[in-house]
Amino acid sequence: MKKILIANRGEIAIRIARAAAECQLASVAIHAPDDARSLHVKAADEVIALSGHGAAAYLDADQIIASALSVGADAIHPGYGFLSENAAFAGQCAKNGITFIGPNAKALDLFGDKVKARALAAEVGAPLLPGTNGATSLEETRAFFTSLGENAA
Repeated sequence: MKKILIANRGEIAIRIARAAAECQLASVAIHAPDDARSLHVKAADEVIALSGHGAAAYLDADQIIASALSVGADAIHPGYGFLSENAAFAGQCAKNGITFIGPNAKALDLFGDKVKARALAAEVGAPLLPGTNGATSLEETRAFFTSLGENAA
Protein backbone atom coordinates (compact mmCIF):
# COMPACT_ATOMS: atom_id res chain seq x y z
CA MET A 1 0.00 0.00 0.00
CA LYS A 2 1.43 3.36 -1.05
CA LYS A 3 -1.44 5.77 -1.62
CA ILE A 4 -4.82 5.97 0.12
CA LEU A 5 -7.86 7.77 -1.22
CA ILE A 6 -9.97 8.99 1.69
CA ALA A 7 -13.62 8.56 0.71
CA ASN A 8 -15.01 10.88 3.36
CA ARG A 9 -14.86 14.44 4.67
CA GLY A 10 -14.48 16.38 7.88
CA GLU A 11 -12.90 15.18 11.10
CA ILE A 12 -12.59 11.51 10.11
CA ALA A 13 -10.86 12.40 6.84
CA ILE A 14 -8.36 14.54 8.75
CA ARG A 15 -7.63 11.66 11.14
CA ILE A 16 -7.12 9.24 8.26
CA ALA A 17 -4.77 11.67 6.47
CA ARG A 18 -2.71 12.09 9.65
CA ALA A 19 -2.55 8.33 10.21
CA ALA A 20 -1.47 7.81 6.59
CA ALA A 21 1.31 10.38 7.02
CA GLU A 22 2.51 8.62 10.18
CA CYS A 23 2.67 5.38 8.18
CA GLN A 24 4.50 7.18 5.35
CA LEU A 25 1.60 6.65 2.96
CA ALA A 26 0.42 9.31 0.53
CA SER A 27 -3.15 10.49 1.02
CA VAL A 28 -5.74 11.79 -1.41
CA ALA A 29 -8.73 13.82 -0.24
CA ILE A 30 -11.92 14.07 -2.22
CA HIS A 31 -14.42 16.88 -1.91
CA ALA A 32 -17.71 18.11 -3.23
CA PRO A 33 -17.61 21.70 -4.54
CA ASP A 34 -19.32 22.94 -1.39
CA ASP A 35 -16.51 21.40 0.73
CA ALA A 36 -13.62 22.83 -1.30
CA ARG A 37 -12.40 25.01 1.57
CA SER A 38 -12.83 22.37 4.28
CA LEU A 39 -9.88 21.46 6.48
CA HIS A 40 -9.76 17.84 5.33
CA VAL A 41 -8.82 19.08 1.85
CA LYS A 42 -5.71 20.76 3.28
CA ALA A 43 -4.73 17.71 5.37
CA ALA A 44 -4.08 15.40 2.40
CA ASP A 45 -1.17 15.24 -0.03
CA GLU A 46 -3.43 15.36 -3.10
CA VAL A 47 -6.97 16.55 -3.74
CA ILE A 48 -9.68 15.54 -6.18
CA ALA A 49 -12.81 17.60 -6.73
CA LEU A 50 -15.94 15.52 -7.15
CA SER A 51 -19.00 16.45 -9.16
CA GLY A 52 -22.26 16.64 -7.28
CA HIS A 53 -23.10 18.43 -4.08
CA GLY A 54 -23.28 17.52 -0.43
CA ALA A 55 -23.51 13.94 0.76
CA ALA A 56 -24.52 12.67 -2.69
CA ALA A 57 -21.00 13.31 -4.00
CA TYR A 58 -19.50 11.10 -1.28
CA LEU A 59 -21.98 8.31 -2.08
CA ASP A 60 -21.08 8.13 -5.79
CA ALA A 61 -19.13 4.87 -5.73
CA ASP A 62 -18.29 4.90 -9.45
CA GLN A 63 -16.88 8.43 -9.27
CA ILE A 64 -14.83 7.62 -6.17
CA ILE A 65 -13.33 4.47 -7.70
CA ALA A 66 -12.56 6.34 -10.92
CA SER A 67 -10.89 9.05 -8.83
CA ALA A 68 -8.75 6.49 -7.01
CA LEU A 69 -7.69 4.90 -10.28
CA SER A 70 -6.93 8.29 -11.86
CA VAL A 71 -4.32 9.14 -9.20
CA GLY A 72 -2.93 5.64 -8.73
CA ALA A 73 -4.37 5.11 -5.26
CA ASP A 74 -4.07 1.46 -4.34
CA ALA A 75 -6.37 1.69 -1.31
CA ILE A 76 -9.56 3.44 -0.25
CA HIS A 77 -10.38 4.25 3.36
CA PRO A 78 -14.12 4.93 3.66
CA GLY A 79 -14.05 6.45 7.14
CA TYR A 80 -17.48 5.99 8.68
CA GLY A 81 -20.95 6.53 7.27
CA PHE A 82 -21.28 7.11 3.52
CA LEU A 83 -19.85 3.98 1.82
CA SER A 84 -18.19 2.39 4.85
CA GLU A 85 -20.83 -0.34 5.24
CA ASN A 86 -21.64 -0.75 1.55
CA ALA A 87 -20.84 -4.31 0.45
CA ALA A 88 -21.23 -3.46 -3.24
CA PHE A 89 -18.65 -0.66 -2.91
CA ALA A 90 -16.16 -2.96 -1.15
CA GLY A 91 -16.71 -5.46 -3.96
CA GLN A 92 -16.16 -2.78 -6.63
CA CYS A 93 -12.88 -1.84 -4.97
CA ALA A 94 -11.72 -5.46 -5.08
CA LYS A 95 -12.74 -5.84 -8.74
CA ASN A 96 -10.64 -2.79 -9.58
CA GLY A 97 -7.57 -3.99 -7.66
CA ILE A 98 -8.04 -1.43 -4.89
CA THR A 99 -7.74 -2.44 -1.25
CA PHE A 100 -10.85 -1.51 0.74
CA ILE A 101 -9.66 -0.61 4.22
CA GLY A 102 -12.40 -2.31 6.19
CA PRO A 103 -14.33 -5.57 6.18
CA ASN A 104 -14.58 -7.44 2.90
CA ALA A 105 -17.78 -7.40 0.86
CA LYS A 106 -18.96 -10.78 2.19
CA ALA A 107 -18.60 -9.66 5.83
CA LEU A 108 -20.32 -6.34 5.12
CA ASP A 109 -23.19 -8.15 3.44
CA LEU A 110 -23.60 -10.57 6.33
CA PHE A 111 -23.31 -8.07 9.17
CA GLY A 112 -25.31 -5.42 7.36
CA ASP A 113 -28.29 -7.73 7.81
CA LYS A 114 -28.81 -7.81 11.57
CA VAL A 115 -31.10 -10.86 11.37
CA LYS A 116 -28.42 -12.86 9.49
CA ALA A 117 -25.72 -11.61 11.87
CA ARG A 118 -27.76 -12.62 14.92
CA ALA A 119 -28.43 -16.07 13.42
CA LEU A 120 -24.70 -16.60 12.77
CA ALA A 121 -23.84 -15.50 16.32
CA ALA A 122 -26.35 -18.00 17.72
CA GLU A 123 -25.04 -20.73 15.40
CA VAL A 124 -21.46 -20.34 16.68
CA GLY A 125 -22.56 -20.08 20.30
CA ALA A 126 -21.76 -16.41 20.85
CA PRO A 127 -23.58 -14.94 23.85
CA LEU A 128 -26.64 -12.94 22.81
CA LEU A 129 -28.87 -10.56 24.67
CA PRO A 130 -32.59 -11.28 24.48
CA GLY A 131 -33.94 -10.03 21.19
CA THR A 132 -36.16 -10.76 18.25
CA ASN A 133 -35.33 -12.63 15.09
CA GLY A 134 -36.75 -10.26 12.54
CA ALA A 135 -39.66 -7.94 12.02
CA THR A 136 -42.37 -8.13 14.64
CA SER A 137 -45.93 -6.96 15.01
CA LEU A 138 -46.92 -4.42 17.65
CA GLU A 139 -48.39 -7.22 19.75
CA GLU A 140 -45.20 -9.30 19.51
CA THR A 141 -43.13 -6.26 20.45
CA ARG A 142 -45.27 -5.57 23.51
CA ALA A 143 -45.07 -9.23 24.58
CA PHE A 144 -41.28 -9.19 24.17
CA PHE A 145 -40.85 -6.09 26.33
CA THR A 146 -43.25 -7.47 28.91
CA SER A 147 -41.15 -10.66 29.08
CA LEU A 148 -38.09 -8.57 29.97
CA GLY A 149 -39.70 -7.28 33.14
CA GLU A 150 -40.30 -3.87 34.66
CA ASN A 151 -36.70 -2.63 34.58
CA ALA A 152 -36.33 -3.09 30.82
CA ALA A 153 -37.87 0.26 29.91
